[in-house]
Amino acid sequence: MDALRRTLELEAARHGFTDVRVAAAGPAPAAARYDAMLREGRHAGMTWLEAQRDVRLDPRLHRAGARSVVVMAFRYAQVQPPDPGGLTGRVASYAWGRDYHNLVGLRLRDLARTLDAARPGLVCWHGIDSGPAWERGWADAAGLGFAGRNGMMILPGDTSYFFLATLFLSAEVETDAPLPEHCGRCRRCVDACPTGALRGDGAMDAARCISYLTIEHRGPIDPAFHPRMGRWVFGCDDCQEACPHVRNDRRTADVPQDFLARHAWLPLPALITADDDALLAAFEGTPLRRAGPARLRRNAAIALGNIGSVAARDSLHAGLREARARHDESLAATVTGILERTPG
Repeated sequence: MDALRRTLELEAARHGFTDVRVAAAGPAPAAARYDAMLREGRHAGMTWLEAQRDVRLDPRLHRAGARSVVVMAFRYAQVQPPDPGGLTGRVASYAWGRDYHNLVGLRLRDLARTLDAARPGLVCWHGIDSGPAWERGWADAAGLGFAGRNGMMILPGDTSYFFLATLFLSAEVETDAPLPEHCGRCRRCVDACPTGALRGDGAMDAARCISYLTIEHRGPIDPAFHPRMGRWVFGCDDCQEACPHVRNDRRTADVPQDFLARHAWLPLPALITADDDALLAAFEGTPLRRAGPARLRRNAAIALGNIGSVAARDSLHAGLREARARHDESLAATVTGILERTPG
C-alpha cells in the first residue's frame, strides 16, 4: 500500500469515515446505467441530473487535474425512537438529526486540509451530495459497496444506512475492484415498496418513489399514491428496512451527537396548520427544510387522511381553514379531495 493511501485511510477514520475505497478518475464505468435512467425518464422532475450528465460521469470535466476518486461511508444508523402513535408522521432516518450536508461536509473539508498538509502539492476537491458527481456510480466502481435491487449502495451483510462522501485527488492512489452483487434471488425490497417504484433490476422510477414525492415533487401528488404513502411525511426507509443485508443491531452510541434523532416523528396537526416562518424556524439546520413548508403541509394532509380517525379529520378541517385563510389553493384542493374520498 502506498504512503498516500495509508495516510488517507488513517485520517479518514480519524474524521469519522469508514470503508475507504478508491477508483481512477475518468469516464464512469457504469455510465450506461445512468444514461438508461435519463432515456427512460426515471429521474422525474430532477432535471439537473440530465443537465449535469457529462460532468457527473467524468470528474475531469469538473476539475481538470482529477486523477483519483476516493469514496467513503459515513454511517448514521441508530435505534428508532418508539412510535408515539396518534396523529404523527414518519421521517426517513437520515433526516432525524442535523443536516448531513453541513456536518459531513465540515469533516470532509478538514480531511482535505490534512491531506494537503501531508502531501505538499496535492490538490483535493470534495463533496457530499452537493456537487455534480455521481456518488453511487463511483462507490460502485470503487467497491465501497454494491448496488442493490433498490438502487441503494449496500455494504454486504452490514448496512445501507450511510452517507456517501467523495474526494477527488490530483494524485494517483492505489485503486480497488468493484464488488459482485449480493442480492441473488432476493426481492424483499421490491415487494416492500408501497408504490411499486422498484423495477427489480436495480432501477427505480423516481416519479413513484415516496422519497421523491415527499421531498422533491412540487404541487399535488396523484391521489392514487396517497393510500400507499402511509404516515411518511419526509422520505421513506421501507426498502432499506426490508433488506436482509441491513443488520438490526443499530447502536445509537456510535452515532455523532449532531445526528441523534430529534425529528423522527412529527406532529401532523401542527404541521398542517403552521405558517411558512414557523416551519422554517422549527426545522432550521435539518434536512427537512429541503421539502419546504408547502410540501410538508401537503404531506401532513396525506398522512392524516391515511390515519383516517375522527381526530385526523378534525385536523384536516383545521388545515383546510388555515389554507383558505392563507389563500393556499393547492393545499386546500388536496385537503378537500382527501376529505371527499374518506367520508367520516
